[in-house]
Amino acid sequence: MATSAKLESQQVYKPVSARKERDVLALSPAANTFLNVLLIFFCIVALLPIYVIVISSITSEASLTANGYRLWPEEFSGTAYRFLFSQGSIVGTAYMNTIISTVAGTVMAVVMVALYAYPLSRDNFKFGTFFTFYAFFTMLFSGGLVAYYMVARQILMIQNSLWALFLPSAFSPFWVIVMRTFYRANVPNEIIEAARMDGANEWRTFIQIVLPLSVPGLATVALFSAIGIWNNFFNALLLVDDARYYSLQFTIYTTLNNIRFLLENADKMQGLVNMSELPSQTFRMAMAVVTVGPIILAYPFFQRYFIKGLTIGAIKG
Repeated sequence: MATSAKLESQQVYKPVSARKERDVLALSPAANTFLNVLLIFFCIVALLPIYVIVISSITSEASLTANGYRLWPEEFSGTAYRFLFSQGSIVGTAYMNTIISTVAGTVMAVVMVALYAYPLSRDNFKFGTFFTFYAFFTMLFSGGLVAYYMVARQILMIQNSLWALFLPSAFSPFWVIVMRTFYRANVPNEIIEAARMDGANEWRTFIQIVLPLSVPGLATVALFSAIGIWNNFFNALLLVDDARYYSLQFTIYTTLNNIRFLLENADKMQGLVNMSELPSQTFRMAMAVVTVGPIILAYPFFQRYFIKGLTIGAIKG
């Protein structure tokens, strides 16, 4: 009797660490399989339009017109790309202009946003309220298109140059507010105070302490700035008259309008232009591949820095 009571007491007061507990976050094999299949399906649905665009861009115009969009073309053709990068075409020059302006504008945007937002995030900066309101005010009110045009052409004098493609878009007060909040949330004051106690000045603290902790935020600013500058054609429309400085988006826009004009006036162009060799739908698909491709390829590069920045630096207790 005593032995059974002793065994019962040992079972009741069994240590918690020795008990086999079920992980509440673990999924059952059936649920795990279902979620994986569902995610694979969504990935296929998201990638399918891109695949159709790529396949359509290497399909002959006659086959695409007769059979419509297909997963596999009946007749391959590179006419759209040859037409896009043909001899005498300015697409190659526009491509280089857009790459240069995107890289330069992205670097300038990241540098200016990082330097502007960091003082605003520090509590000991006495002019922080004024400069925060100064940046926020420009988000609510603007000088209008006429003032924008006159400043760019008559004061900055950046018309008909590569500066016109990225300089007006190289700074965003919205990202200043975002980075200010990011600094406050991810760069504790204890780290700044520890660096100052070790004798580091403001620049060394900012470069060696703050920037490594801010990689995810800066990578986000860089990614969206690059996308905005890459897709921008308004600056070229407003400030560029010389075709040597056209951006890729504006060049493709004008080229597409020219093709549409020729197709609409085909009856008046007999003998002047061979309409049968003039791509229309395939040319649009090729333009989409050319313009979207670099951004898709650049995203994994930024994604690596997102993950890396999350694991850099912390307060060691």
